[in-house]
Amino acid sequence: MFNPVNKNAQRVKRHRRIRANIKGTTLRPRLNVFRSNTGIYCQLIDDTLGITLVSASSIDIKEGPKGNIEGAAAVGTLIAKRALEKGIKVVVFDRGGYIYHGRVKALAEAARAAGLEF
Repeated sequence: MFNPVNKNAQRVKRHRRIRANIKGTTLRPRLNVFRSNTGIYCQLIDDTLGITLVSASSIDIKEGPKGNIEGAAAVGTLIAKRALEKGIKVVVFDRGGYIYHGRVKALAEAARAAGLEF
């Protein structure tokens, strides 16, 4: 049964199911996405070492929109640019339990367009 009070708890359950199948490695790190009401955050994680390799968020964007689809696309471009500077080209996408729609989709498509492969 749907309980609107525990939406985030339901998202966390979905994320755990996704994480059972997705692992980030040194050669192919995991591109994790977190979406809040005001912004969007993403990071490249190496699960074998347990470290974050690269991160980007809407806080890093100097100008323009931050919390909408355009802001998410700017974050996707930024994470791809930072990853390519570190020599990371291929990643595994982890949508974090969110539906692949809206801001999450915009971030993923912008990262693909900027050169990341997943």
